[in-house]
Amino acid sequence: MTAVEDPRRRNQIFDASSVGAYLADYAAHLKTALEAVDPVQLDRARALIEGAASDGRRLFAIGNGGSAAIADHLSCDLMKGTAAAGHAVIDTTSLAANMPLYSAIANDFGFETVFAHQLRLIGRRGDVLIAVSSSGNSGNIVAALDAAREIGITTIGLTGFAGGVLRDRADVSLHAPANNYGIVEDAHQALMHILAQFIAQGRDG
Repeated sequence: MTAVEDPRRRNQIFDASSVGAYLADYAAHLKTALEAVDPVQLDRARALIEGAASDGRRLFAIGNGGSAAIADHLSCDLMKGTAAAGHAVIDTTSLAANMPLYSAIANDFGFETVFAHQLRLIGRRGDVLIAVSSSGNSGNIVAALDAAREIGITTIGLTGFAGGVLRDRADVSLHAPANNYGIVEDAHQALMHILAQFIAQGRDG
């Protein structure tokens, strides 16, 4: 069997002279990554999310590993966390959450199809796909982007490292330029909270 590199080995190393030094170095890099996110792209993502809800369209979120957890969390916060009287529900589904369906598709058609296949089953023109991927190059993420384009689904990509295919192909790119999975995932989690809380405050005001 061919050896596969542990992605953890790609992580930038921080100051490990003490846990306090590691904290300070980590926090500084997280701040840098967040401040590098393009606010124009962030506002475009906000407009797409709110516009989809107003038009009765659905949002889908996808990711692998820690990014799948962010997709699940994002779905919760966008739907429940922004709910307000007089405003359309932001109907958001994580395509990583239904494990029986996910594993059935992976078993029958291959792991790279787990998101694209679901989009072809339930996605409609005008929907929005939020794809979360540190590398931006995962096969099932790229396949989902292709399916979204075929269907007419607009895409928002959250990436790190160099951004990969997702950064180049997403209609809206939220890129957190860091070379550590923890930093990238924390930045993506923060962006999700920023979008959900900003939208909620606008609805409550």
